[in-house]
Amino acid sequence: MTTSRTIFTVRNKHTIHAGNPPEFDGNAKDKYHGYYENEHGEQAIFVYDRQTKTGMLWMGDAGWDKPVKVIDGLAPDLILSEVEEMWLQACWNAATTFEDK
Repeated sequence: MTTSRTIFTVRNKHTIHAGNPPEFDGNAKDKYHGYYENEHGEQAIFVYDRQTKTGMLWMGDAGWDKPVKVIDGLAPDLILSEVEEMWLQACWNAATTFEDK
């Protein structure tokens, strides 16, 4: 038996200068969602679309309204810390491991 209880919520921790944070439906079909928050409260959200085989990354400190494309687990348009890179690669691997290549 399943219930419709919420299992994860998080509030935006960035100032208004970061722009409007995105909102996602974690139940969206064929999408993988990953959330990260560092020790400074900076937040990131990764979404992989299994239909289009594309990944996008939203980061509050880079501006919520400026998502960047993720290619093979990398965000070449952003400077990420080592830990952020590790998280993003883990999300990519989790999202794409069972895809037909």
